[in-house]
Amino acid sequence: MGTGYTIVIEKDEDGYYVGSVPALPGCHTQGTSIDQLLERMQEAISL
Repeated sequence: MGTGYTIVIEKDEDGYYVGSVPALPGCHTQGTSIDQLLERMQEAISL
C-alpha cells in the first residue's frame, strides 16, 4: 500500500537508515534496515 508521500532515505554514520517526509514537517524516523524503516515511516505518516 502506497502512502502518496515522497520519503527521503539516508544512511547515517552509525549505519542507521533515516527517513523523512519533506511534505510533512517533523515527520521522520530511523531503523536498522530498510524494511524496518519503511514500517516505521508508515506509522509516522499515519500519526
